[in-house]
Amino acid sequence: MPLDPTQLETLVVIAEEGTFDAAARRLHITPSAVSQRIRALERAAGQVLVRRTTPCTPTEAGEPLIRHGRQLRLLLAEAAATLNAGDDSDSGAVVDLSVVVNADTLATWFRPVLDEVATWDRTALRITVEDQGYSADALRRGEVLAAVTSEPKPVQGCTVEPLGRLRYTPGATPALVERHRRGRGIDWGAMPMIVYNEKDHLQDEVLAAHGATRPPVVHRVPSSHDFHEAIRRGLGWGMLLDAQAEADLEEGTTIPLPGAKPIDIQLFWQRWRLDSIALDDLSEAVRRAARSQLRQPHGRRTGQSRPPG
Repeated sequence: MPLDPTQLETLVVIAEEGTFDAAARRLHITPSAVSQRIRALERAAGQVLVRRTTPCTPTEAGEPLIRHGRQLRLLLAEAAATLNAGDDSDSGAVVDLSVVVNADTLATWFRPVLDEVATWDRTALRITVEDQGYSADALRRGEVLAAVTSEPKPVQGCTVEPLGRLRYTPGATPALVERHRRGRGIDWGAMPMIVYNEKDHLQDEVLAAHGATRPPVVHRVPSSHDFHEAIRRGLGWGMLLDAQAEADLEEGTTIPLPGAKPIDIQLFWQRWRLDSIALDDLSEAVRRAARSQLRQPHGRRTGQSRPPG
């Protein structure tokens, strides 16, 4: 089935903008022209590719075409950048690198990647934040080029490699632990708990290991920094990321919960199997940061004890 690159790009822009009208404004054409392009692409595909809802969403048949459209966009932008090398004008092509990472990754070990990308000319890093257990879905839908994920099985059309482990320690303030102490342990069913969002089940793993379920009071704090701060202020107990809480644990501002063990989350880098210089460079930057900041199979982090920034 021959595909028109202009129609593919229109499909991608609709997925990004959410409506035909917004896509028309971005493409500097009329909404009628957008509709004509999509109808022509759907005729060629023999299937409906976009749900005409608010916002518009791709159908199952449309998702792989969006993935191919983004791949084509990346390759064309790289080709244009190569042709315009040495051109100091602002009219050259910009290479978009869309990635999805979990919030704790972005707040800690991923920061050296930002330092590297900041030195690259005409490259835009577009980051989406998603729980590591769900981030691979964005690859399947063609929304991103690469993902930091806990999924070891490669998404179709992608490569996968291990990065290292994030360690989380169940912790709380000493005062909160004392208030809910029961003998040598704690009252898991009564001590208030904090979760990041509805997809955060790390605390539930600890509760299950102690034969307990969620307490009546469960706070929701959807920010990596503020989640840590909420624990430090005694709002409840939660899973402390070692990279953020190492100093607090050493000073005793927060303490590990009695009888609870740390949990390690293995992270992987999944990316499109695509011959792209920019994506290769990004992947190498991620590898370097992971080797320096994450726990590796044979010991602690190989670089600094705490991430920069």
